[in-house]
Amino acid sequence: MAASCARAASVVAVHVNPQHGFSKDTAPSIKLLDGLGVEGDAHCGVTVKHRSRVARDPFQPNLRQVHLIHAELFDELASQGFDVLPGDLGENITTQGIDLLALPAGTRLRLGKHAVVTLTGLRNPCVQIDRFKRGLMKAVLDHTPDGKLIRKAGVMGIVSAAGEIKAGDRIIVKLPKLPYRAMEPV
Repeated sequence: MAASCARAASVVAVHVNPQHGFSKDTAPSIKLLDGLGVEGDAHCGVTVKHRSRVARDPFQPNLRQVHLIHAELFDELASQGFDVLPGDLGENITTQGIDLLALPAGTRLRLGKHAVVTLTGLRNPCVQIDRFKRGLMKAVLDHTPDGKLIRKAGVMGIVSAAGEIKAGDRIIVKLPKLPYRAMEPV
């Protein structure tokens, strides 16, 4: 569930965007701020920063401080004819060697020496994905055999411990106490 046997879980790249745009620029490193998110990112803050959510309730807690996507998704998308690179889908952290989507809510990811992100839920893909590349929305959604929707566009989390992270940093997974709670869109 946590990491593949083929390689250790690690950070592929890190990204930040001070503006409310879709994609994020790759950076040499990013600093995670406890309870806030990524320093200098438009989504950093205690309360929600995503525009559609601010319009509904600007005082709701920011459960989407950090967005993580597994690099394996880009390989899957490439096999469907989509050229998508780390940061293109707006994630702050691109990972490899870990099945982010299979982790339960409350999982803590230690990134690098000190930073910890606690997973809050799944990213709910929106129309901006199709604006970025036509047909991409359908490619990041799937269905189980019984018809349940599978969202593959990454996971969201909050910063539980501050720290700087960069490409190549190791990721250590700490699962929450049983019973596990499946991640839902946040």
